[in-house]
Amino acid sequence: MTKEIQMRWLEDLAFESELDGHSLVLDADANVGGKDRGPRPKDLLLVSLAGCTAMDVISVLKKMREPVSWFNVKVDSKLTDEHPKKFTSFKVIYQFKKSDGLAPQNVQKAVELSQNKYCGVSATLRDAHEVTWEIEYL
Repeated sequence: MTKEIQMRWLEDLAFESELDGHSLVLDADANVGGKDRGPRPKDLLLVSLAGCTAMDVISVLKKMREPVSWFNVKVDSKLTDEHPKKFTSFKVIYQFKKSDGLAPQNVQKAVELSQNKYCGVSATLRDAHEVTWEIEYL
């Protein structure tokens, strides 16, 4: 199986891609020649990681009939200081409402299933980088 995308140059440092019928514009900060018309490519990697695992976790918890009313995923990453400024590690933080009364073992299971079986973004990143995670109840 293969996956292909195309990235069309708009102007300056702005580019547009069509993903699953949705238009996505990427751009750079004005101080480096862009016009800030969209997110930066590197940041989208973090969004992809958070989105992939978040969808998995909610899907599994819904199947378990857990009463999730609020859920948030944060990704803390470390970047090198020198060019090419690249990610060296990722920490995924799953946040839930303590007052929802979720069964901690089900939350743990949902997160483990995402990280170890379902999330392709996490699996891809883990091949070359440290990817850790934790669960918080707020």
